[in-house]
Amino acid sequence: MKTRILFLLAAILPAAGSVSAQKVQTLQSPNGNVRLEVSVGERLTFSTFLGDEQLLKDCPLSLQVGKEVFGENPKLNGSRRTTIDEVVKPVVPLKFAEVPNRANQLTLSFRGGIAVDFRAYDNGIAYRFTLNKGKAKVEVVDEGLGLCLPEVFTAHVSKTKGFKTSYENTYTHISTADYGSADEMTYLPILLESPRGTLMLFSESDVRDYPHMFLRPIDGNGFTSVFPHSPETWEPRGDRSWTITKERDCIALTDARRTLPWRFAVIGSDKDIALNQMEVVLGGRCELDDTSWIKPGQVNWDWWNHWTVWGVDFETGINNDTYKYIIDCASKYGVEYILLDEGWNKRVQDPFTTRDEIDVRQLVDYGRGKGVGIVLWLSWLTVEQHMDLIPFYAKMGVKGLKIDFMDHSDQWMVNFYERVARECARNKLLVDYHGSFKPAGLEQRLPNLVSYEGVRGLEQGGGCKPENTIWLPFMRNAVGPMDFTPGAMQNAQPEDHRGTGSMPMGSGTRAYQMALYVCFESGLQMLADSPSRYLREDECTRFIASVPTTWDETRVLSAKAGDHYVVAKRKGSRWFIGAMTGEKAQDIDISLDFIGKNGHLTYFQDGRNAHRIAVDYKRLEQDVTPQTKLHLHLVRNGGWAGVIE
Repeated sequence: MKTRILFLLAAILPAAGSVSAQKVQTLQSPNGNVRLEVSVGERLTFSTFLGDEQLLKDCPLSLQVGKEVFGENPKLNGSRRTTIDEVVKPVVPLKFAEVPNRANQLTLSFRGGIAVDFRAYDNGIAYRFTLNKGKAKVEVVDEGLGLCLPEVFTAHVSKTKGFKTSYENTYTHISTADYGSADEMTYLPILLESPRGTLMLFSESDVRDYPHMFLRPIDGNGFTSVFPHSPETWEPRGDRSWTITKERDCIALTDARRTLPWRFAVIGSDKDIALNQMEVVLGGRCELDDTSWIKPGQVNWDWWNHWTVWGVDFETGINNDTYKYIIDCASKYGVEYILLDEGWNKRVQDPFTTRDEIDVRQLVDYGRGKGVGIVLWLSWLTVEQHMDLIPFYAKMGVKGLKIDFMDHSDQWMVNFYERVARECARNKLLVDYHGSFKPAGLEQRLPNLVSYEGVRGLEQGGGCKPENTIWLPFMRNAVGPMDFTPGAMQNAQPEDHRGTGSMPMGSGTRAYQMALYVCFESGLQMLADSPSRYLREDECTRFIASVPTTWDETRVLSAKAGDHYVVAKRKGSRWFIGAMTGEKAQDIDISLDFIGKNGHLTYFQDGRNAHRIAVDYKRLEQDVTPQTKLHLHLVRNGGWAGVIE
């Protein structure tokens, strides 16, 4: 590994006298706004431009396969240019029912059975390696990327001390001049902001049989790629963790003939970043013949509110009476599922023996009569040790699994995600991964995987603050489904947050919590609070339950990363509008020229005193036309949510 680090650091530094030996090929996006310059000389590098602004400068690429290091004086065999022009129709459309995939591609083939594909999109760039080795398996010892910036940028990152992480750390906002080699690394995605204010979201897609990339800052405005090694043997630790007892001296032992993951950078304005679909078009195509059974929807969730209901004549807790009450509440509002989180079985390690007060089959039958499906929580280790639970509960009528605490993204764990999602697809079960890495394409190939956590969400209690949450449309949720678990009906400004296990609170105003259902995207969208609170707050609950989880069209009406986000989403003939802010109050004017025809608007806005008393809101109605202008006033940590019908 020391050899590789020295090589990559040397590659990042300019080589004296090497410029004249470089052969440069230029690749432009279809509209000409984005330009890639790929140089082949003593090393393989690329630079990226948006118009006349340079965003990446001489970024070196390298790949070590076995003892062979590609990147030192690469020998170019040939090049080929192609055009990508197609329409992708996601099975679970979180922004658009139809996503254009239009790019120009440059493929460079090198001696030694390695090629690199570069793509230029109107909103960014992407690249990947291709292996074509004459054997069955190879060891990818390392994949090198030097992400080099031409000047000081602002980096928005989520730092981690190591490869074991829940991916839930708060965002750090730091100058790249101050973020250097002595600092902690970050997982993806990261958001970079140029001095001109141009944004660049960097992440990856189509990650298969391969680890996820991390980035370590380097001195001098940039990053270098780092990866966890491939586990060879491991032992269980407790009921939800593991100890890796032996690692291979490589990041992946994998097929010798394959494409490696796409690395991509979405480039443009705040709106461009929030509308990103790069992860979708690069993630691969659906591998399932029948997807008619995949039904995204909302879920009444038990864990956040600690099974707390009141005004009933039974003792509440983890028992069938409580879950039947939750099912009744879900049925009343048309919520598609309820979740049995941790505690429904006697021991986490044993998925077949329920606690005495729980009868899953009875709940499945009761829910079926009410039009409500059952989703079960399990630790990943339990699933790995009892894969037969998948057909067992599918045959019983359970609709999905929430699988938790993976906390790793090495090759073995990436393959675990795929094995489980594939087995669940065979048995027609939905999957929601918690304690999980970011979306990276698997949900496109196996769309029964409908959501991932990997976010500082509402379950963090007082640690989930709007000042951090306002970044999510531009970072974590910009790369795929996100199980944030919104929906608090007991609302507080952050300084007043006093939530407890049985009586939890959510930071931000009532209108803010409601707006999250429009602003955030997840194939399974949780209603985190107690059924008793939802029944008490009937008009708010009716709105929340009416918000779809899949969409035909999305328009960002106003956005500034870290400041505010206003989005309109269409399902059929209905338009939903959501607006959210962080610590700063906002006054935003929006036009309804996109609605096409007259309609009736019902909306919820921050109340006059919501800046102090966060539960304060107003529900209003008015007729609207495409000529209507709306003025939105959002208090600090506030929101606005409405529907046009």
